[in-house]
Amino acid sequence: MAEPIAPGEVWLVGAGPGDPELLTRKAEKLIGAASVIFFDALVSRDILALAPAEARCIPVGKRSGRHSKTQKEINRLLVSAALAGERVVRLKGGDPSIFGRSAEEVAALAAAGISARICPGITAASAAAAGAGISLTLRGVAQRFQCVTAHARAGEPLSLDWKALADPAATLAIYMGRGAAPEIAARLMHNGLASDTSVLVAANVSLPNAILIRTRLDLLPLTVKSIDHDAPVLLLIGSATALHAELPCAGPLIRSTPTYQNPVISFA
Repeated sequence: MAEPIAPGEVWLVGAGPGDPELLTRKAEKLIGAASVIFFDALVSRDILALAPAEARCIPVGKRSGRHSKTQKEINRLLVSAALAGERVVRLKGGDPSIFGRSAEEVAALAAAGISARICPGITAASAAAAGAGISLTLRGVAQRFQCVTAHARAGEPLSLDWKALADPAATLAIYMGRGAAPEIAARLMHNGLASDTSVLVAANVSLPNAILIRTRLDLLPLTVKSIDHDAPVLLLIGSATALHAELPCAGPLIRSTPTYQNPVISFA
């Protein structure tokens, strides 16, 4: 049987939301065949433990305000390793094609004449919904599912079509929503989304220390503020998130915010 990765080839591999059991079988094979792995900050040690003992695992993670490598540096590392004949895995949290900059890395590799392929992974929105026992789409309630990121370039405002996002017939997933939570709530309400719209706030999705909090749109800023560590925060907003199945007690803790009146959030 041929090796999953040829020398000089690069695979962009989705590591999923964190739980190693949510890796695809193909992702596990690729990790196990790599000679060098460039991994993101959110990739867990349990997943890296699947790499061969002789493989080099190099962190290239980018967290808000703390970038170990710039994107250009990552591109250069991938090109250099491939040209040296390494079997290269670029290991990304979630799915490489969902806010994972996969297109930039594939383009840099292609410009150097290097073959690059993509192995998809489970994205955080899917894992959070599964953990909370909700459906991202729901007949008669949510006919559409929208994904956006609240992470903008340094010093730049969020540039989103808020009118389109404030759709009561859709479920909205906002990745990296911690810092922008007050603006998100204000802009969505300003564009017509009801203040009592259901929201699921999720952090450390799929991991033993997962946080899942049910809240409402006008309480979102206070809810996010209650998460006292720097894990990336995912927001699932929409009526479908209020309708959930009863999960076994072994599932992650799901709590709700108090129903007290939140201070008025305004957007001029």
